[in-house]
Amino acid sequence: MFFSSKVNMSLSGIEIGAFLNFFNRDGYVLDFSTAGFDTFTHESIGVPLCETYKLSKGRSLIAYVKQASQQNIIKLFSDLITHYELSSLKENDEQYHKSYATAYIKCRSILDRINSNTVADVEAVKLKEVFDSDYISSHIDLMVKMQDENPTEAIGKAKELIESCCKTILEKEGYTIEKDWDMIRLVDETFKFFGIMPKQISDDIKGAKSIKQVLGNLKAIAQGISELRNLYGSGHGKSSSFTGLEPRHASLAVGSSVTLVRFLWDSYDRFKHIKKND
Repeated sequence: MFFSSKVNMSLSGIEIGAFLNFFNRDGYVLDFSTAGFDTFTHESIGVPLCETYKLSKGRSLIAYVKQASQQNIIKLFSDLITHYELSSLKENDEQYHKSYATAYIKCRSILDRINSNTVADVEAVKLKEVFDSDYISSHIDLMVKMQDENPTEAIGKAKELIESCCKTILEKEGYTIEKDWDMIRLVDETFKFFGIMPKQISDDIKGAKSIKQVLGNLKAIAQGISELRNLYGSGHGKSSSFTGLEPRHASLAVGSSVTLVRFLWDSYDRFKHIKKND
């Protein structure tokens, strides 16, 4: 079975426009001189923009964005935002140029969303490679895709991914899964199988308190996602006045579910390795 390892991270045309409007200030880009801008862009993406396009800083930036890859655009925008955050221009905008200060917040949130999705996507690719199941792999693809397109559906899929992982592990080990087991019960049974329920951790182990706290928080992910799904996710009928959550909430649910599932599957790999060598 072959799975692509390409991570899907991209900016829409509207989002790119938001960045360009923020960076490009009447032909200038932030507080850069021409020479300084060329040095900066060369260090960021390997291209001195003004020298390359023979245009003003703003027009050179626009020309580059029209033909560059999404990966390089995101890299340059991220570096420019970092430069802005470390410069005195940010404080000046907050005091005197409120429109730029507001635009910055929007750009920052877009980058945060991309960075969050990228982490989840990378882990999702890893899970696809270890889950020997076409169903689960297609489920992961759909869940990641739905984060922005349909947050309600993504939250529902995040819950289903945890359920699928636990059922896969338990069934492989000969467990009979009762029909009335909800996701919380499935997670509990899987944790018990590995002997990693917080109460199963000996107090004599170094860092026992911290280990129990982390494991407890991982279990709480399942509880939280289950509650989110019931309130906002797919799978239940909603009234006409229903208002779903935003993509950032779906990203949190997806990222959290992937973290939990990755931990459980790594624990299962460790269990199989120990069992094989006994």
